[in-house]
Amino acid sequence: MTFTLRAAKVEDVAAMFHIRTRVRENLLSMAELSALGVTPESVTQMLEGETCAWVALKHDCIAGFSLIDMEDACLFAVFVAPEHEGSGIGRALVAKAEEALLTRHAQIWLETSRGSRADGFYRQLGWIEVGDAGPGDVHLEKRA
Repeated sequence: MTFTLRAAKVEDVAAMFHIRTRVRENLLSMAELSALGVTPESVTQMLEGETCAWVALKHDCIAGFSLIDMEDACLFAVFVAPEHEGSGIGRALVAKAEEALLTRHAQIWLETSRGSRADGFYRQLGWIEVGDAGPGDVHLEKRA
C-alpha cells in the first residue's frame, strides 16, 4: 500500500471539495453541491465534531476521502481523485468508515446510483440491496 489514512481535518476541506468536483462518476459542481446543502461550511462543521471523515494521503497529497453520518449510521460519501482510482484507496476508505459505523450500529446503509460503478463496487464489498432510494438510486445495507 503506497498511501496512508488519517482522520480528516478542517484544513482538508478544500482538497476534499477539489476531489469531489473532479470525479468521473456522480460529478457535481460546487453550485450543485451547495443546493444539496453540502458546502465547505457544512463539512467543516461536521469535522469540528466527532470523527466522521478520513482522507487518504499519497505522496503527502490528499488522494481520496470518506465521510459518514455516525448518528444516522450512513456511509455518506467515498470519493477518490481520478488519477488515483484502482490503487485500493477507495476500498481502504470504505473499510475505515465501516469500522467506525459498525462500532455503534449493527446495521449501516448508503445510497448510490443503481448500476453505477459505485453500486458494483459496494456490492463487491458485501453491501446488499434492500430497496429503491428514489429515481435511479438504490439503498444498500451492511450488517455487523
